[in-house]
Amino acid sequence: MKITILAIGKTNINFVNEGISEYLKRLKRYIKVEIQIIADVKNSKNLTAPQLIQKEEELLLNALSSDSYVVLLDEKGKECTSVELSQFVEGKMISGTKEVVFVIGGAYGVSNAIKQRANEQLSMSQLTFSHQMIRLILIEQIYRAMTIIRGEPYHHE
Repeated sequence: MKITILAIGKTNINFVNEGISEYLKRLKRYIKVEIQIIADVKNSKNLTAPQLIQKEEELLLNALSSDSYVVLLDEKGKECTSVELSQFVEGKMISGTKEVVFVIGGAYGVSNAIKQRANEQLSMSQLTFSHQMIRLILIEQIYRAMTIIRGEPYHHE
């Protein structure tokens, strides 16, 4: 199985990029994980939030294949523990799912069309994180999930 993190806009915070690189390196021994960045919409400062969300919708939908299992990160999504996330990942691996795509929208969220395309929605916390920071948090949680699945001592209960 492959996990793709699909996100709008590049990360320009050095420590976030360093953390992402570290966890991508760690994950190589467990599972293929790829981060796919969709370029920021040009002239976005001249657009209203709804217009920007609409433009990002087109880019996100074009990046999703029809057979991908899509998990949208959304503040109104289902919350889960790290163990529950590991059970989700393991279940997808066992069921033969080829690709799970975690979608991280832009600063203003995503359109209803993206929410409808998602197979499920997941909330990482009741706290609000920047769309750049959530990438690092998500990739660390994917790494944590893999160590839980393997029974390794990274996660403590």
